[in-house]
Amino acid sequence: MPYAAQHLAQPPSRDDLDRMAGATVVEFGTPWCGHCQRAQPLIEQALQGHADVAHIKVEDGPGQRLGRSFGVKLWPTLVFLQDGKEVARLVRPQTLQALVEAMQTLLAPPR
Repeated sequence: MPYAAQHLAQPPSRDDLDRMAGATVVEFGTPWCGHCQRAQPLIEQALQGHADVAHIKVEDGPGQRLGRSFGVKLWPTLVFLQDGKEVARLVRPQTLQALVEAMQTLLAPPR
């Protein structure tokens, strides 16, 4: 699944994410968030060439339980999951290098 430009109309449940197989990047934010908008080109670039990584874009805000279940407080927050387990997290990524390093952690062979 390539880079997702749009937020999902209906986000997955926490149980769905916990059961997901493989590599997944869950991005929490909003379409109107300036920090989120600035991070989009970096996120898209970091995900290029990783068709095997699911990118799930979740609109977050008051009353949205999924973000709270991950302890999200600032946008964008990217949670990197491998087989439903968090392996890395970035809050308001500012550089491509930070995203590349998180992707390397996500895609590293299991120990």
